[in-house]
Order: sequence, then C-alpha cells, then structure tokens
Amino acid sequence: MVIPVNKEDIIQGEIIDISHEGKGVVKIQGYTIFTEGGLIGDRVAVKITHTKKKYSLGKTIKIIEPSKYRIDMKCDISDYCGGCSLQGLDYNMQLEFKTNKVIKDLKKIGGLDDVAIHHILGMDNPNRYRNKVQIPVGIENGEVVIGFYKKGSHDIANIQICNIQHEVADKAVEVIREYINEFSIEPYDNRTGNGLLRHIIVKNSFKTGDTMVVLVTNGNTLPYSNELVKMLKNKIPDLKSVIQNINTKRTNLVMGTKSQTIYGEDKIIDYIGELKFNISAESFFQVNPLQTEVLYNKALEYADLIGYETVFDIYCGIGTISLFLAQKAKKVYGIESVSQAVKDAKENAKINGIKNVEFYSGNAEEIFPELYEKGIRADIVIVDPPRKGCDPKVIETIIKMNPKKVIYVSCNPSTLARDLKILSENGFKVMEVQPVDMFPHTTHVETVALITRKDK
Repeated sequence: MVIPVNKEDIIQGEIIDISHEGKGVVKIQGYTIFTEGGLIGDRVAVKITHTKKKYSLGKTIKIIEPSKYRIDMKCDISDYCGGCSLQGLDYNMQLEFKTNKVIKDLKKIGGLDDVAIHHILGMDNPNRYRNKVQIPVGIENGEVVIGFYKKGSHDIANIQICNIQHEVADKAVEVIREYINEFSIEPYDNRTGNGLLRHIIVKNSFKTGDTMVVLVTNGNTLPYSNELVKMLKNKIPDLKSVIQNINTKRTNLVMGTKSQTIYGEDKIIDYIGELKFNISAESFFQVNPLQTEVLYNKALEYADLIGYETVFDIYCGIGTISLFLAQKAKKVYGIESVSQAVKDAKENAKINGIKNVEFYSGNAEEIFPELYEKGIRADIVIVDPPRKGCDPKVIETIIKMNPKKVIYVSCNPSTLARDLKILSENGFKVMEVQPVDMFPHTTHVETVALITRKDK
C-alpha cells in the first residue's frame, strides 16, 4: 500500500473513532491517521508528525467543523490536561463509543462474533464521581503549580477545580496552596530532585463523609504541620486524617514505604453496599463507589451463588469482590501480590465478621498453580487482573482446573479479548459481556464477562 501522506503534510478529514490512547482516528484512502486533539464527528485539519507503513501520527491544528456531539466543557484546562480526553463529548456518545470499543476488540482480537455484548451501564450524573485523587505538586518558572500532568509529559497543568473529583479535594488543594505560600514550603522539582512537597492525595468516603489528606514529601519533616491541620479542619469539617508519606527516591512511584499520622486516625471508613472497609493511606480502593457497586452486583449475578460453591478470586486487592462473594459462597480463596493489600483484606474480613475467606500473599501465577497442585478446586474462578491481563500461568491453571464458571473483570478490552479467545479455544464458552462506565469523560472502560464450561 502506498502511504498517502508525508511528514509535515496538512490533511483534512473527519474523526470517526477514538483510539485506546485517546487519539482521534481519521481515514485517508483507507489509511489510518491518529491525531492528537479532536472528538468523534469533528472535521479537522491535521499536521502529520510521523509516518509509518500502517499508520501515521499527527496533531489537530484546526477544527474546521465541530462535531454535532460536542458540548460545552466545564474545565478550563481540558485541552492540555491528560485526564479527561472525552469531556467535550456528549455523555450518551461517550457510552456509545465505549460499548463499540468493547464490541470491536472482542470481535477483532478475540474472534467472538456470537457473544451477547450488552450496552454499557452508565451513570445518571457522570461528574464528581471520584473518591480518591492524587495530585502532583511542582514549580514552573518560579511559581507553585498543583494539578495534573499535561498530555505526554511531566509538566503540571495548574488547577483550581476538577469536575470528576469530589469537591472536598478542591478544598484540600486550595488550603495546601495557601499553606505552601504562607509558610514558604518548597515544591518538589522533578528535574532536579530538590524540594519538599511532591504529591497531595485526598480520599473521601461517599457514605460517611470521612476525608483523609495525604502529603507525600521528599524528606522526613513537614514544617508547620500543626498550622496545616488547623487550616484543613477549618475548610473540611469531616476531616478525619492527615498523613505524611515519605518518598525520598528519584522515582515515578507516587508513594514511599513510610507513613506517619499527623492528625486523627490512621484509616477512614468506606462502604461498598453493606460491606465496611478500612482505607489507609496506602490502600487501593475503587475510585468510583457508585459504579463499583454496579460492577460487583453484576459479578454476583453472574456467579449465581447458592451456598455450596468454592470460589477463587485472583488479583483480589483488598478483598472487595472476595467479601462480596463470601456472603453467599461456601468458601472463597483470594490471591494478591501486594502484601499490604492482603493485610487490608484480612482486616476487612474481620471487621465484617466474614470467616469463610482465606487470603494468600504472592504472585497469582505462582500461588494459584500451587493451590491447584495441593488439590484445591473451585466451582467459580474470578479474575480482576491489571491492564496487561492475566498471566499465562493463571489462564493455564484455569484451563486445568476446569471450573463451572469463570467471571472476568477487566479494565482493558484488548487484553480481555485476548484471554477470552484462549479460554474459548480450551473448553470454555463466553456467554455474555457487560461493560460498566467506571471512569466517565475518559477512554477507560471496565467490563465483566461470564464464561462457562462448554459441557454445562
């Protein structure tokens, strides 16, 4: 195929889709161009920046004719912030895009043409849905900047408010900005490794209102911490905890391994359904509590437990799905590689009075086969892997174990499709797939799939 464009060319076309990375997709003579900027339905002028055999990269330099799906955005920095690439797209169109994304990946990558893929479950109000936010702090041209990283860089887009996070996070940022200026606290400089304050993390419980503020510092001491606590309490009535996390390494990891409580409790309390969870500074917890309940209820519906079943929960985190299922299963085994998450999972089982669950700390690809070799079998296996999907040894062990059902919770339709294809070629049938919109205004989509043994 002759490449129809050259580097530095300016072409015109309509954006017909959005890629996994949030780039617009334009077709010229059947050839694909990925462009930075623009939404589905926009007619754009694109300057080509890189050419390859199968596709080119470009940058939208002008929107010639706006999409009929465009809406007024409430964010002043959406053009260059790396957070909400779909915020300017009508929410119903966002849901269509995400549903189609799952359908295309499952058919193209997974070869699954006869599977029931349901329309995505969206939110009534797709704003202010995040109960946790982590915000980098830095310095630009001598000025303090607090916000989110700009697209494709470590430069920080300065924010005052963010419409996808809880309002309490905006208040915390406002207070900490005042604290930095009033007490001459030095922001961290990513380029030199100098400076004190690196990140702000805010966690909030939608059920209780409890709020935790975490300051990640490049040093052991946080000056004027008592004054900071007073300032935060004045603006945040439900402040339950202020934590200093120490991270002195030159690393992209946000948090270090040591934390100390400056004010209040070490943990706050949150709920999913009727289940209670202790949330520490280091704990992972689903960031959209309303949609998490939707997702977990769908997993519980697919499991269809009647009380005799043994369940494996692979990549179980702090035990959220495990504990949901343990209320109706005979026994649940959870496996998680992060040791702190396993400690949290055991504590969460204890505070909810759930005794028929057992958690193992270690890599799933090692622990799961070991338990299988010991003769432990499951009626149902649930997996909720990271974006890269299941480790091949996890898939291999599922095939050997041959459970009645597999329930696959995924944050990446591409790797979901890959793994479902392997399972469908090895004795399993994908029955149905339900996408859930956990992250409105972004390109991310969560999915839960029901897979059964072919002899059932």
